[in-house]
Amino acid sequence: MEKKLICVILIAALTACNQNKNSDAEASNSKGIDSLTPAQAARQLPTGPDTNVKITQEYAALAAKEAYFWAWPLVNMYNRRMAFKDVKELALSGPLLMAPLNQFTMLTDYVIPTERAIACPNQDVVYGIGCLALDQSPVVVQVPDFGKRFWVYQIVDLRTESFAKLGKMYDNKPGFYLLAGPDWKGEVPKGIIKVFRSSTNTGLVGPRVFLDDTKEDRKAIQEVLKSVVMYPLSDYDGKMKTIDWANIKKLPGGEGGKEEAVWVNPQTFFDELPLVLADAKPLPGEEAKYKQILAVVEAAKKDPKLKQAMIDAALETERQVIKPLMEFRSWGIQLPFHWSGVTNGASWGTDYFTRTAVAKSNILVNAPNETRYFYQDLDSEGGRLNSSNKYKITFAKGQLPPVNGFWSLTLYNEHHFLKSTSSTDIHWGQRTRQWHIIRTVRSRFMSSQRQLRQKGRTTGFLQWKRGIFPFIFALTGQSRK
Repeated sequence: MEKKLICVILIAALTACNQNKNSDAEASNSKGIDSLTPAQAARQLPTGPDTNVKITQEYAALAAKEAYFWAWPLVNMYNRRMAFKDVKELALSGPLLMAPLNQFTMLTDYVIPTERAIACPNQDVVYGIGCLALDQSPVVVQVPDFGKRFWVYQIVDLRTESFAKLGKMYDNKPGFYLLAGPDWKGEVPKGIIKVFRSSTNTGLVGPRVFLDDTKEDRKAIQEVLKSVVMYPLSDYDGKMKTIDWANIKKLPGGEGGKEEAVWVNPQTFFDELPLVLADAKPLPGEEAKYKQILAVVEAAKKDPKLKQAMIDAALETERQVIKPLMEFRSWGIQLPFHWSGVTNGASWGTDYFTRTAVAKSNILVNAPNETRYFYQDLDSEGGRLNSSNKYKITFAKGQLPPVNGFWSLTLYNEHHFLKSTSSTDIHWGQRTRQWHIIRTVRSRFMSSQRQLRQKGRTTGFLQWKRGIFPFIFALTGQSRK
């Protein structure tokens, strides 16, 4: 009885002390003394997951699924850089452009249809491609005088965000431009017109130069293409360098399968992720997301069962969530007659869904003021575009697409690539100042330009004799409307 009484007295005393402290604290806070600002309160919170705490396989799988989705484009870009890290010289390997890091290689004609490196190429421009490694060096990008020819350099970081504005729509002067990484603190050399700074060290540069589908323009474009060059800052001397792209080394190989090359492997994803996130510092609000997945990755290094749970989760996410995004109708702003589009291309911020959807279906889109993309998988009644039907596309009189650059409509196979040269590609646009069709035995254009003008509208009839097909309607150059 005596022991119980002592316990009761102690509890009562402690309670009284706590009440007094709480009263004192409330009185103190009411006077503005010792109160915490939101920033101070945040600093007193735990900085992230406790890595000493055991986690379950189910939790590891849950965290893995989320991270696999939002980091998919970043790992995609990282592995493109890794594919170029051992390249020693500028070359064309089959249909693929090869270049050492911090350089790019240019084509001299339209893209070769058998390439499988980047989905949804068009046949309006001469492409170039090269990967950035800005932790190694800033790079100089040359812009020649293109005259009236339309041009744009697509320059994106690890997140596929555009960070440089170089193109006809920006009225850039011919000359030298510098691309620098987030930590570069060097001196800008004389003669550099402008410095564009990336938030990541990894990125990609892809020049796109308009080409008319004529013998005359194929010849005329070659001279200006020679000055479309990129190189490390150490090679800069203030003089415009030239490369005869028609005579670079040609290597065998480079042929792919039916689908885009695999740039994201669920089996190795979480081994690569810490390196990727170290390059792409968290955006505001992403700090907790980064710490969460990195803590789980760290735990998985010590527990093979956790690691396998994460891999299984990634495989499931690839199959159930990522793969369906290949269909244009699965995402985007929904427009009349089953068209869709996006308005934040190459400027995603934390729009993880659209960023990953575009990366899966047609990675490396331009910013909206450079190109607007409209996607279509279905006909006006909602049926899948396929070879069993004939379709008509109509622009009303006086309502051709309002662009300052060019517009085009390109059909792709089910894997979002052009048909091989022995099959069918259909492409309409302005590159010949009229609708143009690349055709073989598998397609036919059923209405001539003269007949269209007589009808007072622009209408095309086509017949596709092999499988399903989506298409992209692209408006390049700042639109007037």
